[in-house]
Amino acid sequence: MPDSHPQHSPSTATNTESQFADLWDVVVLNDPVNLMSYVVVVFRRIFGYDEPRARKHMLEVHELGRSTLWTGAREPAESYLFQLQQWHLNAVLERHETR
Repeated sequence: MPDSHPQHSPSTATNTESQFADLWDVVVLNDPVNLMSYVVVVFRRIFGYDEPRARKHMLEVHELGRSTLWTGAREPAESYLFQLQQWHLNAVLERHETR
């Protein structure tokens, strides 16, 4: 007996939307407590950034109040968030916005 329910494969647009919906941003927020040099050291240790990249993100935090350090799947994003918080940095996870 043939299946009365047709089989539909998801469209490319739906696949792309679901891939982006699953992305999370790890964002560090400015705080008045931590020294800029300390923040650079933390970014280098956690993310493996070189000195110029770590300083760039630190300056974004200092001047703009926030910097997105990493974007990806939820589980590693939560791990990065936990590590940043262990180093006493003010960090949050945000759903990645597609533009």
